[in-house]
Order: sequence, then structure tokens, then C-alpha cells
Amino acid sequence: MKFMIMRKADTDTEAEVMPTQDQLAAMGHYNAQMVNDGVFVDGMGLKPSRYGARINFRDGVPVITDGPFTETNELLAGFTLFEADSKAAAIERVKQWPTSDGDGNVSLELRQLFSMEDFAEGDGLEVHRKLDARLERQPASLCAHLNFNGQCTEAMNFYADALGGDIQMMMTFGESPMAGDIGEEWQDKIIHACIAVGKLKLMACDVPPDRYQKPQGFSVQISFADTERARAAFTRLADGGVIDMPFTSTFWSMGFGMVTDRFGISWMVNTDTPEDQ
Repeated sequence: MKFMIMRKADTDTEAEVMPTQDQLAAMGHYNAQMVNDGVFVDGMGLKPSRYGARINFRDGVPVITDGPFTETNELLAGFTLFEADSKAAAIERVKQWPTSDGDGNVSLELRQLFSMEDFAEGDGLEVHRKLDARLERQPASLCAHLNFNGQCTEAMNFYADALGGDIQMMMTFGESPMAGDIGEEWQDKIIHACIAVGKLKLMACDVPPDRYQKPQGFSVQISFADTERARAAFTRLADGGVIDMPFTSTFWSMGFGMVTDRFGISWMVNTDTPEDQ
């Protein structure tokens, strides 16, 4: 069974009085114990109500009221989701809430979450089951992984500069457990590289000559919110490469182009803004 601890707001949380380092540590230890026990699901604090809004529907029409809201005791300052075998076990967990929070004066509310088994079988429930099954199939991340014939270091540095990325990993064969399985001339080649471009990632490695295959049949697609940024990225990627389609407006975009860069990787650079906007 899943339960939610709702930490009620008070004058301090609504005034955005930030927790002390000791309070943060105490809350972290509380959550860590649940992680260690295998019952923690999620949890976080909520900003004061002035950052939020209420949306009430009247005859199907949304009526929006911006915060802040005065009835502090009805507001939430945070929540914790966790699992427990029973309501009694959940209450015991809540009783261990850090006493440093609010100097020992806080109001918590415990609520049990519904599960699929609580609802009657039918078409409506099947919609949610299909959604759950779909979410279960979704990976935690999805990115392109590129292969190079000894040029990985140069290529990833080039991409990091062209796309405003940050190199998070650049491990050579010589630094890996495979160092003894590869020749001396390949020790400084890359077994794993990763650059982060905001929340996005691009991975790559060098492939020994006897297994390397020239990339074909795919393109790395990147999109930008405006045309000038897309054009700038296209120009950087085209430096030393071959322009397959000049950057221009299309029926779906204000700017789109295709280029094969100096390392033989094909790119599609797109602007998200449609031509008629």
C-alpha cells in the first residue's frame, strides 16, 4: 500500500523561511531510512502559495485565482510518498518525523493512495492500466550513441563546443578493465564518452578497425526554439563537413538543414517554429 504524508503549511513556510542545514540533514536522514528500508517513493517541498494558483471550474469554465492564500492551515508545504503494509505501520513511520522540523511544532496528515485493485473492472480502468503499462516500457533515458574510428576525443570536443555541451565522461581503453585486451596503439582511444547538453545526452566510443563500420542509414536530429540558434548550430556542424541540404525554410519549419560533419556523422538541424508563425 502507498501512503502520502502531507506536511501542512505554517507562517514560516508561507514566508519562505528556508530550513537550516541541520533541518535539511534531518529530513534527508528520514528519507534515507525509508530508502534503506525499500519503501520510499518520492517526496519534496512545495514553494509558498504566492508562487501558485487555484483553478476552479464553474460550469466547465476555469476560474483562476493567483496566490497567496490566507488560510495557512489548509495549505501544504510538502509531501512524502512511501509504502507500508498497513495504516498502523504507516503511522509508526510518520511518528518518526524529524522533531527539528518547525521546532517540533508541525501538522502532518496521512492519507492512503488508491490502487488499481480498488476500482471496478471496466473500460475506464483499462485506460489507466494501458497507461501504466506504457510507462513501464519507457526507458529512463534515450540518446544517440556514435561510433568513431579513433576520432572520438576530437569529435566529442567538437560537439560539446558546437552544441554548448559539457563533457561528463571521456574514458580511454587504457583507463578501463579492457586495457590488457587491446594493443598499445589503442590505449588512448575512447571506450566511453558522454556529453550533456542541458538535460540531453550524446554518447560515443572508438571502435577498433576490425569492427568499425562507417555510419550510414541514420541522422542525429536536433531542434531549436528559434531559427538563428538553429542556423548557428548548423554552421558549426558544417565546418569541415558536407552540406547535404542547405539551411532554409520548409513547409514544416522556419529553418531546416542537413549536414554530414567532418567525422562522417549525419545531422538534421530543425527549428521548432512552423513557417506560418
